[in-house]
Amino acid sequence: MSVGAGFALLNRMTLDDITAQIKTGAQRMNAQYGGVVFDEWAVVSLAENKARVLFYTGPRNDEFLQNFVADLGSLRTALRDAKYGVGDFEFSRHATGTRIEAFLVVGVGIYLVCNNTQSSMDDIAKNPRWLEAQVPFVELAEAVRASPLTISWDTKIFTKP
Repeated sequence: MSVGAGFALLNRMTLDDITAQIKTGAQRMNAQYGGVVFDEWAVVSLAENKARVLFYTGPRNDEFLQNFVADLGSLRTALRDAKYGVGDFEFSRHATGTRIEAFLVVGVGIYLVCNNTQSSMDDIAKNPRWLEAQVPFVELAEAVRASPLTISWDTKIFTKP
C-alpha cells in the first residue's frame, strides 16, 4: 500500500460524522433563513438498486422509505445520472408536499436527501434570506467532497426510535 493510498483511507467520513454535520448544518440553515428550510433529512444508500435509510430525521418516520421512490419525483433521473460526483447537489424547484426538494451526493451510491413537507422549493426560494441559508448547505457539500461518507460492515443502520 502506498503512502497516498493509506492517507486516502484516513480521509473518510463516518455515518456519525455526517449525522453531526447534518444536524449542525440544518440548525445553521434555519438560523440564516429565519425558519425551517428542510424539515426532513435522510441519508440513503442506493447500492445494488435497493434503497436503505442510513439516517433519518423528520416528521414521516414510518412513511419515508415506503414513499421514497414516488417522492423522488423529478430528482429520480438526476440521482441515476453519473455526472454527479461526491459533493455535487441538485434542487427540484417545483417539488411540493412530500416530494424531495434536494439531494447531495455524500458517498459512492449514498445521498443526503432534503425535503420540506410543508413548502415547495419555489416557495422557500422566495424568501430573500434563502441565499444566506444556502451557505451552510454548500459548506456541507464541500466537507463531503473533501471527506466522503463510507459505509463499512460495522456501520450502524438507522432504526426507529
